[in-house]
Amino acid sequence: MATVTFKENPVTLVGDEVKVGDQAPNFTVLSNSMQEVSLSDYEGSVKLISVVPSIDTGVCDAQTRKFNEEAGQLDNVKVLTISMDLPFAQRRWCGANGIEDVDTLSDHRDAYFGEAFGVLIKEMRLLTRAVFVVDSNNEIVHVEYVPEATNHPDYDAAMDAVRSAQ
Repeated sequence: MATVTFKENPVTLVGDEVKVGDQAPNFTVLSNSMQEVSLSDYEGSVKLISVVPSIDTGVCDAQTRKFNEEAGQLDNVKVLTISMDLPFAQRRWCGANGIEDVDTLSDHRDAYFGEAFGVLIKEMRLLTRAVFVVDSNNEIVHVEYVPEATNHPDYDAAMDAVRSAQ
């Protein structure tokens, strides 16, 4: 498993770590309108999956805004931000911040995504910060489990992987 800290304290990640070359595991999460969404709903598109502990914190806010800006310039790419935040909080945050090009999705109900991608922090029932790029055939082409969950991901590496997968 990936080694991750949260505020410099080691945490335990639940689930299986995914690697480049793996088929992306399917998952079910909730949209802001409380509808079930799964990986198969994005069939045929490149997916940038941005995972954040909570959308209402500084780094998570910046990460979601950065990928929202990038998403508006990409063809056939879906940007998903997944957290444990309630769908109502995600909808409120998106509305207050003009986020229109990212699908914010909640794993709060059953942590299915968190376990499938190995990003569920056992001690906190939050998701650790990570970025995955999944090509149109659902093969994982980029993985970053951010070693310190309060730090930013490597935005350039993620965007390079997205462009290569297009």
